[in-house]
Amino acid sequence: MATRKIPMRKDVLTNKMFPKRELVRIVRDKEGTISIDPTGKKSGRGAYVGLDPEAVKEAKSKKTLEKVFSHAVPDDFYDELFDFVDHQKARMDLFGDLGKKH
Repeated sequence: MATRKIPMRKDVLTNKMFPKRELVRIVRDKEGTISIDPTGKKSGRGAYVGLDPEAVKEAKSKKTLEKVFSHAVPDDFYDELFDFVDHQKARMDLFGDLGKKH
């Protein structure tokens, strides 16, 4: 049986490549709303963020997502992203890759 190719994506906060399953997708839709896309299927301009809460804190201070999307990102979105990333990281540490679809 042939081995499957693992899709890789770049984390916009650290500029490192990771398997797509280990990242969270952020989307800016046509209306300019920025949101977390846990399914990875929302339409719009997407960017990937790793499961590193410290990188999200640093991104908030440097306004990294504003540069990526060329659009204003509210501070409360960074807080929401931090909570989501922190939760997903804890879940991954606890369950490994079991919580994700194969």
